[in-house]
Amino acid sequence: MSKIQNLIIEQTPKTPQFNLNHLTGELILSGRSIPENATKVYEPVLNWISEYIMDARPTTNLRLDLEYFNTASSIWLARILKSLVQIKNPKYVLILHLYIHVEEFDEINDFDDISDAFSPITNIFYGAIPSIGIKLYGENDQGEIVKDALVFIEPEQFTNLKEV
Repeated sequence: MSKIQNLIIEQTPKTPQFNLNHLTGELILSGRSIPENATKVYEPVLNWISEYIMDARPTTNLRLDLEYFNTASSIWLARILKSLVQIKNPKYVLILHLYIHVEEFDEINDFDDISDAFSPITNIFYGAIPSIGIKLYGENDQGEIVKDALVFIEPEQFTNLKEV
């Protein structure tokens, strides 16, 4: 198998920055995602993810630091997440890092709140192979992280999540 090259795509006013690092398992999407052609933007990323899951790192960090994304982008983000939960090793960990405003962060108290608030995301975890961590970051108006919390989910716990 050939070595997977890192994928770096610079941010534009309508598209996020992508920094996908095979060696470290850091997959970073940051900025705004309101592309006119989401397929053109996200298809290379999904192709890279498809290769990555065949030779994933023991810990993969998907950092979604998107200040805004449109519906077309959300569909592609779901596809990316659906691919990542298929990492073939059940001893591996996928940590989803989500950045939200601190007021929203303060309203989330436990796993059930996270599951309800992010049900489109947590429903994707149904049938996941690796363990999943969700790390929430509460950001103030200046974009500084002022609070954080981590929820860790073992694959067996996915049977408690509702499938849609």
